[in-house]
Amino acid sequence: QLQASGGGSVQAGGSPRLSCIDSERAWSSYVMGWFRQAPGMEREFVAAVRRSSGSTTYTDSVKGRFTISLDNAENTVYLQMNNLKAEDTAVYYCAASFRYRAVPYLYNKPGDYNYWGQGTQVTVSS
Repeated sequence: QLQASGGGSVQAGGSPRLSCIDSERAWSSYVMGWFRQAPGMEREFVAAVRRSSGSTTYTDSVKGRFTISLDNAENTVYLQMNNLKAEDTAVYYCAASFRYRAVPYLYNKPGDYNYWGQGTQVTVSS
């Protein structure tokens, strides 16, 4: 099971951290990712991290503001979000991919992932 937490109502400019605790099954995945979905919008890629190398990718709108990281000891993937903006408001989902693709594959599509957690709502107010 993937369980995301850390969402809530945040002021613009805030810096919450999302956590996603991972079961043994997903912890053998190749890549962990975060996606988000705003009302009426398609699910959007946010960030991904390759478990073997720790290399990361981000969508352009969050580069320099968000950081994805892994804590293998705690079976947890984090998304540190800084300088939040109103347009970051969405339900955030963590996901695991068991499909190996060599670098430079970006793992930036929902179809790249085959294991999803429940979402956590992040609402940014000005």
